Amino acid sequence: MATMEGPLSKWTNVMKGWQYRWFVLDENSGILSYYTSKDKMMRGSRRGCVRLKGAIIGIDDEDDSTFTITVDLKTFHFQARDADEREQWIAALENTVYRHSQPGKKVEPKTAASIEEFDHKLMETDAYLQILIDQIQALEARIDACPDAVEKEKYSVIKVTADGMVEAIKHAIVMMQITKGKLFPPKIESLKEPILNGTLVDLPLLTSEANFNHFDRLKPPVPSSVSSDNVCVEQGIDVVHSMGGKGTSLPNINLAAEKAHDVTENLDVKGDGLIPEVSYSSSDDEEFYDAEEHKSQQSSPQRKVSIPTDHLNENNHAGPTIIAAEDDYFDELYDEVDKEDLGSLEQHGSIIAHLLSQVRIGMDLTKVVLPTFILERRSLLEMFADFFAHPDLFVKIADLETPRERMVQVIRWYLSAFHAGRNSSVAKKPYNPIIGETFQCVWSLPETGTSKETVEDGPLPWSTKDNLAFIAEQVSHHPPISAFYAEHYNKKISLDGYIWTKSKFLGLSIGVHMIGQAVISVIGKDEEYTITFPNGYGRSILTVPWVELGGKIHIGCAKTGYSATVEFHTKPFYGGKKHRVTAKIFDPDAKNPFVTIEGEWNGVMFATYTTGQSECFVDTKTIPIIKKRVQPRDQQGDYESRRLWKDVTLYLKKKDVEKATECKHYLEKRQREEAKDRKEKGLKWETKYFHEVGEHWVYDRPLLQRLGAETSVS
Repeated sequence: MATMEGPLSKWTNVMKGWQYRWFVLDENSGILSYYTSKDKMMRGSRRGCVRLKGAIIGIDDEDDSTFTITVDLKTFHFQARDADEREQWIAALENTVYRHSQPGKKVEPKTAASIEEFDHKLMETDAYLQILIDQIQALEARIDACPDAVEKEKYSVIKVTADGMVEAIKHAIVMMQITKGKLFPPKIESLKEPILNGTLVDLPLLTSEANFNHFDRLKPPVPSSVSSDNVCVEQGIDVVHSMGGKGTSLPNINLAAEKAHDVTENLDVKGDGLIPEVSYSSSDDEEFYDAEEHKSQQSSPQRKVSIPTDHLNENNHAGPTIIAAEDDYFDELYDEVDKEDLGSLEQHGSIIAHLLSQVRIGMDLTKVVLPTFILERRSLLEMFADFFAHPDLFVKIADLETPRERMVQVIRWYLSAFHAGRNSSVAKKPYNPIIGETFQCVWSLPETGTSKETVEDGPLPWSTKDNLAFIAEQVSHHPPISAFYAEHYNKKISLDGYIWTKSKFLGLSIGVHMIGQAVISVIGKDEEYTITFPNGYGRSILTVPWVELGGKIHIGCAKTGYSATVEFHTKPFYGGKKHRVTAKIFDPDAKNPFVTIEGEWNGVMFATYTTGQSECFVDTKTIPIIKKRVQPRDQQGDYESRRLWKDVTLYLKKKDVEKATECKHYLEKRQREEAKDRKEKGLKWETKYFHEVGEHWVYDRPLLQRLGAETSVS
């Protein structure tokens, strides 16, 4: 009985477009079937179906009508009429997936299959049994020809295991015959069935122990030298030559046995046919999975991505130059580029499966504990500092003469601000800062003054007036709010901002909404530029995760009237490029932009002006990254990021995930205990450097305020 039915559009790769179909979701069988029309559904003419056991439902946060189902190494794409209809389908699909994917959960049997369907299953089981028998025979030949006694013993142990599989499959075939006899009492005394070795065997209904002995005569002989007491079986040994290829190993024997076992299951009937073992479409022109994605997953199921030691970029060209200050020192825990690959998350399947079992589409992930092995070796507060990896582009805003030039430079800096935050092409998650945690650093800018005079009343007393100083603080735990501030004293420019991250589960992706804003103050010009931030997405979380940005943001200056829009484009599911960004800058009250920028936020971006001029606007592959300078860890406070997380970072670097997790749990436990203690004492958390003004967080003593105080005193 259908739990839900109605029209949806599905994507077809051949037509490269959406096609109307009538879909029927059956919760009992765990099948989403589709038909060319409702009338065809009434006639039982099914075009295809999606098997929901083990499926992953996914949505795109940038599109409120589409959703995907990933199962059987395919990703199916669907489109509802609106957001409400999508939510109804997703709720019903998630319930069905949950019901059929729970370990050990029994789904009640349905109407028995027809006799023809039993015959088909028996033939299919026999085919897999034949494959297994052929492999065993090849294995026997390998054992006889093996000169090494130790290796011969290993092969023999595998042979014993394989023989046990054969017996189990034979038993399954007999049980299928018994079941068939009970459901379809025969009109004749015996039935011709293709049981073993592809040979028709005259097989009466087998209901006694004597009938089971029928198979003993056909069992491949076991060499007397094989001992059943051996328990050491090593996978990965080449054991047979079969199925058109060499070097087939033990998993192939297991696969044949599993396939033979699988076909003894799923004999339930749903309307017009069997519950399929895999999702299917009834004709070639009805393919509606993402063919490119399917191909890549099949050809490389264990993909790995690593970061080259010479810091190459995605196109295998040398990455940007990193410039460090002369008085900088090297921190072996934090200053090394994170070169370790995360690999395919399939190797962590049980952990990921457990994680996915806790979440549903749209769920807030703020309180979900993510596994330690996906952590990047730094705090989120330090990642925010990388907005200023090109501090020279930031401070140059204050040097330009006209409001139009300054707005263009604001956008130039903004578009350069995101690529350096990704130390790896593989998506990893920085540490969640604990409340009260801080991060402090400075940048020494090339081609600026060399003043040694410090800014004693500034955010960092050890920063000079020619440095760009940065400070960040985790000011709230629920919600998780990070506040940050940067200033260059001599250039009279600062940035005051905060970000509240809200993570959302999207099925195959995790969306991180960046809620908040920042204000750039160009003090000498009495201008303020308000900016917001794009959302981040961790894609392909079941295989090799990667990061993309998405969303449309606005940047404006209230005093001058100049404004800009920047849109980060998420990759379309079919075709299209990753990491695309477009920006438009407008004169005051203008409807059309005077310059348009296009490109990739982690690559090259080009600008085209209405005057006909064009230029390379930003090239993140070549412009130098200025290395931030942090005080040595032994000179930092207890709650400064690098000192706070040093043990977690150390063990992650050593690849001791267990120890890293233990240290991480210690910090989290301490934070909970401190929060509990404050609650019992009726105390409120007091921030160190930032305070709340309305809905915004601002730095306590910004440069604008301090310079104003100096002016009034003088």
